[in-house]
Amino acid sequence: MRQLAIYDMDKTITRKATWMPFLIHAAMARARWRLALWPLAGVASAAYLAKRISRARLKEITHRLMLGRSIPPGDLAAVAEAFADSVAAAGLFADARARVEADRVAGWEPVLATASHGYYARAIAARLGVRHVIATEARRDADGNVLAGLEGENCYGPAKLRLIEAWLAREGLTRGEVRVRFYSDHVSDAPALDWADEAYAVNAHGPLRKLAAAKGWTVLDWAG
Repeated sequence: MRQLAIYDMDKTITRKATWMPFLIHAAMARARWRLALWPLAGVASAAYLAKRISRARLKEITHRLMLGRSIPPGDLAAVAEAFADSVAAAGLFADARARVEADRVAGWEPVLATASHGYYARAIAARLGVRHVIATEARRDADGNVLAGLEGENCYGPAKLRLIEAWLAREGLTRGEVRVRFYSDHVSDAPALDWADEAYAVNAHGPLRKLAAAKGWTVLDWAG
């Protein structure tokens, strides 16, 4: 039976959320004048908090503001690699690194499942030796340029579990052919935690700690 250790990324493996820091990093690397548009990203964030737009739409708007309408894939890859280097240097929990390696040694295949955009999540995963990444994906035009719109679902909440199941199908696996560990810091991942054979609430915020206690999930606090 194939054993999968599936990790959320932001605040589970990384010390903090990565989307806004990535956007700032990208704007500084490519077009610093875009930082003048940052207050508009704040307006979009407020609209999300007021439930006037979805998380997916927030992601599209902020991408458009900081990265532009389209970006050549090579340019985006260079930005993503540099950002991943900075995250790997100081933005990962040491305990998370250790757990990924311990799971690997014990025969668990690591998989990253994150709401972050795949174009930089894959670069961060590579620094952990993680080959499989399930993430939010961006649309591309006929020339392969990366656009602000999303391709498919934002990999968050119930959609994350659907995307994990779709990945299993592409791998030619059924649920009965795998044993799954799932790690997350946030209650939005409750569907995937409930679906897993082994659920780990990592650095959990209050709602997830409460749910973990009710469900009997293991609670871990990672540091370092």
